[in-house]
Amino acid sequence: MSVAQDGAVGDVLARVDADLDHARERLFELLRIPSVSTAPDHKQDVQHAAEWLRAQLEELGLTAEIIPTAGHPVVLGTHPGPAGTKAPRVLFYGHYDVQPADPLELWNSPPFEPQFVDGPRGKRIVARGAVDAKGQSMMFIEALRAWKTAGGGIPAPVIVLMEGEEEVGSPNLEPFLKAHKDALSADFALISDTNMWDIDTPGLTTRLRGMCNCELTLKGPSMDLHSGLFGGSALNPVNVLAQILGELHDKDGRIQVPGFYDGVRPVSAEQAAEWQALGFDEGAFLKGIGLSSPGGEKGVAALQRIWARPTADINGFWGGYTGPGSKTIIPSEASAKVSFRLVPGQDPQAIYEGFQKFVKDRLPAGMQVSFQPFGMAVGIEIDTNTLWARAAKQALQDEYGRPAVMVGSGGTIPVVEQIKRVLGIDSLMMGFGLDDDQIHSPNEKYELTCFHKGTRSHVLLLGRLAAARA
Repeated sequence: MSVAQDGAVGDVLARVDADLDHARERLFELLRIPSVSTAPDHKQDVQHAAEWLRAQLEELGLTAEIIPTAGHPVVLGTHPGPAGTKAPRVLFYGHYDVQPADPLELWNSPPFEPQFVDGPRGKRIVARGAVDAKGQSMMFIEALRAWKTAGGGIPAPVIVLMEGEEEVGSPNLEPFLKAHKDALSADFALISDTNMWDIDTPGLTTRLRGMCNCELTLKGPSMDLHSGLFGGSALNPVNVLAQILGELHDKDGRIQVPGFYDGVRPVSAEQAAEWQALGFDEGAFLKGIGLSSPGGEKGVAALQRIWARPTADINGFWGGYTGPGSKTIIPSEASAKVSFRLVPGQDPQAIYEGFQKFVKDRLPAGMQVSFQPFGMAVGIEIDTNTLWARAAKQALQDEYGRPAVMVGSGGTIPVVEQIKRVLGIDSLMMGFGLDDDQIHSPNEKYELTCFHKGTRSHVLLLGRLAAARA
């Protein structure tokens, strides 16, 4: 018998369905709080959001507190589960801060006045934070509410960690994890800040790319020079930097940094076949963003290039005069920002050192270069044969009537690496966002069906976990 047919779980799911309008209103309350973590003038709003969440967790019977950090606070709630439970302890991670809403003129409605509007696939919620990540975080809280109300209590031990600085790079999260390591002891972390394959097909994200980001500056002449008087003799740093970075990739798209592919493992034949069977249309994917031809490594399938192969990209390039009209100079400096997306097996520090060597080996005599590193994180691959991963697969199968796709992500979620390194546990990434949710953009939205079915999936997951070691 499916766990969805079990009496207690059935009652809890029925409660989710009956309470959906109230759950949406609670989400709207949170969305109305402009908890923009990067803006100093929203500091009190961020604090307000933390207090709102603490009250919600306390209402559900969790022991909840707001814990200060050097920046915005963390909300931490704990519940032991039923007496004598042997169910695995879940550490749920979410974040209550949001990106700035700018540019405001591109919103169809005020970004912190959530709207419930019609879309091509039913009703949708439009607001800053609707999907990233207030809506996704509230699914788990609503699942706990339904269990408390209709299921006899929260069925497994849980820890809820809600961060207030994810959108500014989580500068104080790792110190928090280290300082509260004992209180955060759990079997696994559950994160709902990722996407499904499509609105009808659930997904578990099993791969994340890491990153190595830096800025470099070339210095040539001691001052900007008149290009008529010095052109043809003086080295131009902009020309030199453009030439060096133009050699980052060979004609087949492979990256020429020394040792770049050391440790890169090929995708298994089984995984490659599963991704191929998804029928991803790269032409349509590119057409949607105004492109017609793909980049990346030649001879490598599209989803492997996006999810499982490393990349190098120039994110910004500047030097000399960039104002209106003309100013004929040879500039004294040129700079660029470069990022590398990395896969499991690659060492970000080794990549950074290799990139420095790549540049210096091509630098003309008399020209100087300096580097500034930014974020670094390793690539992550998640074991899908754990008790909780199997429970998640079963829960999603029960809710959607089809198997969950084991998807990759070309992006980086640093908290996953931090949780693994500091707390020693893996993360289960079970998210319900869609590619067209316009995360970080004007008119961010979350489909009501994703919020609803995501909440039900969390109910089913908790039921599966409670039954696994009963």
